[in-house]
Amino acid sequence: MTPERNPQRVVAELGRPETPDETAARKAESSRVYRSSQTFRNLIAAIIVTVVVVFIVIFGVPRGELPERESIDPAPIAEQASESLGRSVIVPAVPSDWRVNIAELSSDGGSSDGGSSSWSIAYVPDDEGFIRFAQAFDTDELWARSALAGTAPTETLQIEGVEWDVFEPADPSRAANISYALGTQAGADYVLLYGAVSPEQAAELATIVASDVKELQGASR
Repeated sequence: MTPERNPQRVVAELGRPETPDETAARKAESSRVYRSSQTFRNLIAAIIVTVVVVFIVIFGVPRGELPERESIDPAPIAEQASESLGRSVIVPAVPSDWRVNIAELSSDGGSSDGGSSSWSIAYVPDDEGFIRFAQAFDTDELWARSALAGTAPTETLQIEGVEWDVFEPADPSRAANISYALGTQAGADYVLLYGAVSPEQAAELATIVASDVKELQGASR
């Protein structure tokens, strides 16, 4: 028997069997549409996976707070500064919960003779502000004005027998965020207490260093 040949596919739109070229074109178009749909599905799947990963990273990974910066011990740094200068430097006996961020000896051009060295310690007494103790050597109030962006004292205060100049920068943003300061001549040096600090906290530090300031004042007489 002669095998029956498969009848050609009759295309309704054509009303006749499709030609070999039309069959090939139809199959090619079908393959293209299939590949396109697969690509789109893969894209959607990739987006979903990405969103899930981001969600896990944001909400699923435990995150702790950054550790608090360890406080610096200014005493050994002060000892080195004192030896290098051949003179006494003050280390305020502040409360134990005042964190020290910086303790350093530096040079600048803020004094009346064009330059001065200063010893400073930056304290963080609470979570809201900071206060810096500075002992500028062989200089005067002009050094303080330079450190406070040209701010002049507005009044004086007596704290523990020491007369302090009061500085209140009109625009703290132009004065390194310094909002209040107390300064006094301590012999040949000028002591400045300044920062983003309340008058009460500045007065507390002034009380702490009062005896040291008086010692420097007495040594110059």
